[in-house]
Amino acid sequence: MENILGLVALGCGLIVGLGAVGASIGIGLMGGKFLEASARQPELMNDLQAKMFILAGLIDAAFLIGVAIALLFAFANPFVLH
Repeated sequence: MENILGLVALGCGLIVGLGAVGASIGIGLMGGKFLEASARQPELMNDLQAKMFILAGLIDAAFLIGVAIALLFAFANPFVLH
């Protein structure tokens, strides 16, 4: 029983950790591409900035969904029979 709880804690840590790494890499790449695109065509900067903020919100939302799933497994674990 305690072995299962340890594996659930390890899984929750992996979900949150890998989600954070993926979100930060995604936002970093997107920010770099935004700077490149706005340097090439400064007249499109406002449109690109609006799209960048929308995408940043979607990337963060995907990470927060992963955190919510990890919290579900941590506190209301469906795999452990009481």
